[in-house]
Amino acid sequence: MRPEGTILRHFLSADLGISGGNFLIAETGSGVIVTNEGNGRMVTTLPRVHVCMTGIEKVIPTLEDFATLLRLLTRSATGQAISNYVSLFTGPRGALDHDGPEHMVFILVDAGRTGLVGGEMQEMLRCIRCGACMNHCPVYRAVGGHSYGWVYPGPMGSVLTPSYLGLANALDLPQAATLCGACSVACPVKIPLPGLLRSLREKQVDRGLRPNRERLAFRIWSWTARRPRVYAFATAIAARCLRLLGGRNGMIAMLPLGKEWTRGRYFPAPKSGRTFRSLYASRPRKG
Repeated sequence: MRPEGTILRHFLSADLGISGGNFLIAETGSGVIVTNEGNGRMVTTLPRVHVCMTGIEKVIPTLEDFATLLRLLTRSATGQAISNYVSLFTGPRGALDHDGPEHMVFILVDAGRTGLVGGEMQEMLRCIRCGACMNHCPVYRAVGGHSYGWVYPGPMGSVLTPSYLGLANALDLPQAATLCGACSVACPVKIPLPGLLRSLREKQVDRGLRPNRERLAFRIWSWTARRPRVYAFATAIAARCLRLLGGRNGMIAMLPLGKEWTRGRYFPAPKSGRTFRSLYASRPRKG
């Protein structure tokens, strides 16, 4: 038997199918799955019992709201006008239906979501999981999804994971962003992700959760940044030291005070730039 035939036989013999849900529509009591593969329909129609499990924030009021969010989801996720498969299911099959489950169960998951209501992070409950913020995030594009260590990757995961699990259990995630603002521009539901990430960073500092050496480094940087001459002198010395470490090829194999940067890759040394004196000497002159 061909491999796809073996898989289909498992679906046909299954008593229970479990699916997620992109949305739940309160007006009709329907669940929705939006996919490009179609495998979800075998889970929702072939087994005798279908269980749909999704977060409480996925409940929306009406079919009209669903139509709006569907357009936002598909265009922001894959650039399509509409997905290949949009499945709506409303309870078990009727007496005249030829397919569908005999029993239908909806499970609404909280898992920390109600704790966001009324707080700074409440706007994250608007997230429709389209992935637009991940596609535009330079950090996510560089490290990939598994580096985030939990269910949700990218900028939205850097906010949701600390909010659900606690700041102390996700120390690095609020730092996994450049705060460039690309995620908030791409977000179809206009979640201010950079502001929420900055708020989480402030909370970490206020609670003393950041390492002491990091806090000391920022204090030194803050002190020098307020003194332009000291800052210019310090950066010039630091750049020269890094160029010496880079050697002839300009790549640093071990970065002092930043070994994590060079554990799996080289760190490029800064290139020597022209000084203000040389620029002034080479300026165009009249006559």
